Amino acid sequence: QVQLVESGGGLAQPGGSLRLSCAASGTIFSILHMNWYRQTPGKQREVVATITSGGSTNYADSVKGRFTISRDNAKVYLQMNSLKPEDTAVYYCNAVHTFFKTNYWGQGTQVTVSS
Repeated sequence: QVQLVESGGGLAQPGGSLRLSCAASGTIFSILHMNWYRQTPGKQREVVATITSGGSTNYADSVKGRFTISRDNAKVYLQMNSLKPEDTAVYYCNAVHTFFKTNYWGQGTQVTVSS
């Protein structure tokens, strides 16, 4: 019942910035905890940033100070600054229903950091 649609991926220069967006439909957005994950070939999908329905945030150590997760009444965002080549990955939007604890995933969007 929940569909996540991502946008904003692409190519960035080292030190550059990208802003990812994820729009959720099919449920009341405010009852979802939202997360961003990323995955590179040969590695497990890892959590990058999380934000609860109440607005509390957490970040992976590798991105803390560079990435910012935020949300409004319709979307969740990942502002990525000071990008490094090691940030290259497929980034996935993830939503968790606060009551049912069910997970929903976006389609993934490629982020490539290269000169």
